[in-house]
Amino acid sequence: MNGSRHLRISLLAVTTAALLGSGVTAAVAAPVAQPSPAGPKAAADASVERLIVGYEKKAGEAGSDAEAEKDARAKGRKAGESLDFERRLGTGAALVDLGDDLKGRPLQDVIDAFEADPDVAYVSRDTRMYAMAAPNDTYYGSQWDLYESTAGMNVENAWTGGATGQGVNVAVIDTGYVSHSDLAANIVPGYDFISDAWNARDNSGRDSNPADPGDWTTANECSSGSQPSNSSWHGTHVAGTIAAVADNGKGVAGIAYDATVQPVRVLGRCGGSTADIADAIVWASGGSVPGVPVNTDPADVINLSLGGSGACQTVTQDAINGAVSRGTTVVVAAGNSNANASLFTPANCSNVISVAASDREGNRASYSNYGPVDITAPGGETAVSSANGILSTLNNSTTSPGAETYKAYQGTSMATPHIAGLAALMYEKDPALTPSRVESLIKNNARALPGSCSGGCGYGLADAARTLSATGGGTPDPEPGGQTFTNSENWSIPDGDGRYVYSNIQVSGVSGYAPSDLQVAVDIKHTYRGDLKVQLVAPNGTLYTLKNTSASDSADNVIGTYTVNASSHLASGTWQLRVTDVYSGDTGYIDSWSLTF
Repeated sequence: MNGSRHLRISLLAVTTAALLGSGVTAAVAAPVAQPSPAGPKAAADASVERLIVGYEKKAGEAGSDAEAEKDARAKGRKAGESLDFERRLGTGAALVDLGDDLKGRPLQDVIDAFEADPDVAYVSRDTRMYAMAAPNDTYYGSQWDLYESTAGMNVENAWTGGATGQGVNVAVIDTGYVSHSDLAANIVPGYDFISDAWNARDNSGRDSNPADPGDWTTANECSSGSQPSNSSWHGTHVAGTIAAVADNGKGVAGIAYDATVQPVRVLGRCGGSTADIADAIVWASGGSVPGVPVNTDPADVINLSLGGSGACQTVTQDAINGAVSRGTTVVVAAGNSNANASLFTPANCSNVISVAASDREGNRASYSNYGPVDITAPGGETAVSSANGILSTLNNSTTSPGAETYKAYQGTSMATPHIAGLAALMYEKDPALTPSRVESLIKNNARALPGSCSGGCGYGLADAARTLSATGGGTPDPEPGGQTFTNSENWSIPDGDGRYVYSNIQVSGVSGYAPSDLQVAVDIKHTYRGDLKVQLVAPNGTLYTLKNTSASDSADNVIGTYTVNASSHLASGTWQLRVTDVYSGDTGYIDSWSLTF
């Protein structure tokens, strides 16, 4: 399909009324206030009983416990205290016991005695650590999607690794932002891309003010027979899931609560257009849009909790490809029609992470689209109880802005910011990540849905802690070397359960179509190669089988180069190696693979 036709795109939150039938409204009870947990005593206030002393490699104390003991006693005499060498740490540092409480001399005097010695590389307090307390946000106890063991996304355990989204910017391309004190500290300047003044309802077209004036409609306003609707404040709800301020004694906690959110307004009265959305994607990722000032704070992650039916239009795909080439991860809602996601855009575009929704029991949510999606995240279901929805920041007015509040919504719109927030945590931990690697890490560290999923839920339920544990310090996704692109990351192949493992290569800078003799070099370590089916997945999803299973092929490893006629596909995009092990008993992993154009 060409890019000449503009689709009307709408938000992807599902209201209870929409599920139960027109004319039905459901009161959403205010969440029960949770008592603020007692936080741990600050490490700086805890009693320090020992010091950790690192010596220069040339110093005798670095290798001799006797010398370290002698030095500790000498430093103690100098500071007027009794110090003892206690033991050698695995890092080679010396642990020095301060003995009884310091006798009137400040601890800093003892530290100064060590630091004055040129043979001492460093000295630090042996501070006491505590299990991390949950954030003290008033309604955190209602955010089951972050911490419940059954179907939560294991976010609490991801925070223990120290990642909070600090320094990462997430663009929320949506209805804009309505002022909320639980978000304000993390909001950075955005833009209003709605080009039609009637659609915008702010008496102007495009401008630098992404404030949400409300998207309510009256009967027949959008089309003949269209129903009236209240303002959704959808973009603000999405933003709160990503980056609501945590530990401020009120409201909710965002997944990446130290990240910034850049509101980019594209949805107004009666939705928004693909042309405006495409421009917003380009601008948010740092690209140039005619007539619009450059974005001085390009997004690391883009959240698109919106969609419509139809094929991915060329203009949308081009905008996404440009964003990914600039290093921005694009996360997209799968849709709320209980249908195949391939029928909905931009969920069916390439180079995105498409997100289905699960309920509180870990089933695919009844409304969620399915099939060719990448991952599932908590989206909630409020039909039975608002407590089973996704609680976030909102406004209490049905039309123009009123007072701030909190409310539980459901939808793939709510699932998507869970993945955008996770991506923000990943970028903080490893700023060298590429969009392709972000996607691979999220998918390959997911866990099986604890409930049921008919139709396909991608790799399963995203697991923030597992993903963060696998992130950081590794080799970033392959960079081009001439016309060869390589991924050398190791990916374990699940043994005999038929699940797929994917390894991605992001190809950029290669113009035109792939060759008719695309070379696919594969190095898979496995103790029974006949168990394996190996396929190449083109950017548009087309599968090429490189090697099939064979019960009689008992040799080790799959090492070789395959030739594929890929001339019907554009070269640039995300190519994947897909491997499955159909028999149990032998294990292996993808060692590396490459594409030569």
